[in-house]
Amino acid sequence: MNDILPFTDTKEKGAADFYFCINATFAHIQRTFAEEGLHRYWEDLGRDWMSPVWMRWREGGLDAVAEYMRRSFEVEPGADVIVERHPVSVEVEVRTCPALAHLRASGRAPIETYCHHCYVVMNAAARCAGLAVRLEGGNGSCRQWFGVAAGAADQDLMEIRPCVMEADDAGNL
Repeated sequence: MNDILPFTDTKEKGAADFYFCINATFAHIQRTFAEEGLHRYWEDLGRDWMSPVWMRWREGGLDAVAEYMRRSFEVEPGADVIVERHPVSVEVEVRTCPALAHLRASGRAPIETYCHHCYVVMNAAARCAGLAVRLEGGNGSCRQWFGVAAGAADQDLMEIRPCVMEADDAGNL
């Protein structure tokens, strides 16, 4: 079933420490090329690296989107996600973002715009398939919707909550 993912892996689950690398890469690109450069990087990932995914979406429509989203979160360690196929959309409820949970549990602060990558990458891929994405929430839990683009404008990223370290009950980060 790995063929619906844009990579081949023999492990049942990914390694959570990969999230350290992703966060550090995002931070480096942001420092070096500013937010605009980071967004270009994310758009390139969605358009180019995810081309096998969005080509499948273009052929299979929202059923292929739902299948991909289910499978991609199955291999994410610590993910608590529900994917539902509706008549005209796919809704992804991320109850626990595996990346942010792992970063925080390890005492590492995510970049403030970490959640923007979910929208920017997926929307770039979705656009190639004639679809659009919307994201509500952020900072560790969100809802994402995939549907037919039909002239949909890009989402205002200010609507996505910034990522911050959260203190536990004892006040520790």
